[in-house]
Amino acid sequence: MTGSLEGRVAFITGAARGQGRAHAVRLAREGADIIGLDICEDIASFDYSCATWEELEETAALVAKEGRRMVTGKADVRNPAAVKRVFDDGYAQLGRIDIVIANAGMIRYGTPQDPAQEWQDTLDVILTGAFNTVQASIGKLIEGGNGGSIVLVSSSAGLKGTGSDLPSAQAYTAAKRGLVGYMQVLAQQYAEHSIRVNTIHPTGVVSGMTTNEAMMKMAADPNTNIAAMQNLLPIQILQPEDIANAVAYLVSDEAAFITGTQWALDAGFSVR
Repeated sequence: MTGSLEGRVAFITGAARGQGRAHAVRLAREGADIIGLDICEDIASFDYSCATWEELEETAALVAKEGRRMVTGKADVRNPAAVKRVFDDGYAQLGRIDIVIANAGMIRYGTPQDPAQEWQDTLDVILTGAFNTVQASIGKLIEGGNGGSIVLVSSSAGLKGTGSDLPSAQAYTAAKRGLVGYMQVLAQQYAEHSIRVNTIHPTGVVSGMTTNEAMMKMAADPNTNIAAMQNLLPIQILQPEDIANAVAYLVSDEAAFITGTQWALDAGFSVR
C-alpha cells in the first residue's frame, strides 16, 4: 500500500500518543499530511495523566521522519470552538481534508469520587468529542468534492459490554456503543458525497490509557472480573500499530466500497 494516500490530509484527535500517534505515522508513511490535536493537560475526574504537548511534538517529529507535514494544536475535544480552531489552522496550511479519525478517549479506573462528573466527562470526551470532530471538518470534506473517509474509534466494549459498577466504565461502554449509532447516521447522510463512515472496535491496545498505575491497580484487584476482559486469541494486548495498519487500509481507495460497518479489531473478544 506504499504511497496509497499520496497528497491527502488526515485530521486526527488524540494524536499525541498511543493509537492516535500510530495513525498519524502510518498514514504519513502512505503519503498523507496530518492535522493532529490533543488535550495536553489533565482532566480532574480521571485517575491517570493525559498526553502532553511534548508528546504531541514527538508525534510531529515522527511524521516528519516519514517526509510529511503535521500541523499540531492543543484542544480539548469537549470544546467545539477549540477543535474547530485547530482544524481550521491545519486546513489553512495544508489546503484540503480527506480523512477524519475521531480517536480521543478516556476512562477512569479507580474508586469513584464524583460519579455524575465521571459519567459525564467520559461521555463528553468519547461521544461528544467525536461529534465535535466531525462538525469541525465535515463542511470542508464535502466542499473538497473528493469523497473521504471518517473513522470513529470505538472499542470492543462498543460491541459487547462487561459488568462494572464504575460510572466511568459504564459511560465508556455507552459512549462506545453510541458511536455505532452516530456512525450509521453519518454513513447514510454523506454517502451521496462518497464520504464513507465506519467504526473500528479494538480490544486492549498498548497506550497511555492501558499502561498506567490506575489500570494496573484495577487489574490486581481480586474483585475485578479479569476473565471477562480476555481475548479469544492468545494475544494479551495489541500494539497501536496493529490498529493503524488496519485503518490505513480502511481509509484507502482499496476500501472505497466499505461504509456503515463495525470493524472488530479485537482478537476475537466480541465472540468469546
